[in-house]
Amino acid sequence: MFADALTRAGVRFYASEERDDVVTLNPEGPLAVAMDPLDGSSNIDVNVSIGSIFSIFEAAEDGEASVLRPASEQLAGGYVIYGPQTALVVTFGDGTQYYILDPKTGVFTLVTDRMEIPPQASEFAINASNSRHWHAPVSSYIDDCLAGTEGPHGRDFNMRWVGSLVAETHRIITRGGLFLYPADDRPGYETGRLRMVYECAPIAFLVEQAGGKATDGAHPLMQHQAGRLHARVPLVFGSTQKVERVAEYHQRLG
Repeated sequence: MFADALTRAGVRFYASEERDDVVTLNPEGPLAVAMDPLDGSSNIDVNVSIGSIFSIFEAAEDGEASVLRPASEQLAGGYVIYGPQTALVVTFGDGTQYYILDPKTGVFTLVTDRMEIPPQASEFAINASNSRHWHAPVSSYIDDCLAGTEGPHGRDFNMRWVGSLVAETHRIITRGGLFLYPADDRPGYETGRLRMVYECAPIAFLVEQAGGKATDGAHPLMQHQAGRLHARVPLVFGSTQKVERVAEYHQRLG
């Protein structure tokens, strides 16, 4: 469905998390689109919000060259979230815009053109069932969060984990907090599990344009460039102070 629609929209190259290779849609199109067509699909049967994540680039000489480039070269990044409301959150490099679909007209209506991630929040999102596999910086940071008001952070936290990147992002970009999908010691998780091209790059673009930060734990994600289509990278994003605090733990314990 997305490939058909993008062909009509004049997109030349289409890279999907569900395909092995980049495909050519419209040879005359000026743009390349990389996307995860249905993020969080394992949650469909329990009616949790899911979504579609996308990046838009200027088309280069071939499909892979169009999307295997630094995240900072994105023309746009965003997601559509399907939940109680169908919403579009997108950036073109000048702020993060928020639209809601009007079901009567079929038109996305602008709510705000300047979303701002709250600088302070008492929520973090991580899959705690993997805690025995975490590296020291992540393990130490989460332990300090769980220590609450008696710990070094000096406050109590709530933990969230939905298992849908779009849902996690929408919550954090709306009310602040921190998301972590780190690398760990399990085979296949040495560089995390989220894909740079289809998930991490557009989310990082959105978050930074909303006043937050996104890193691989220690280094800015917008400086990353994937070496292959389905390359994975650790992802930490959210309120600026919290992301910077995680980076401090990596510098000290990494």
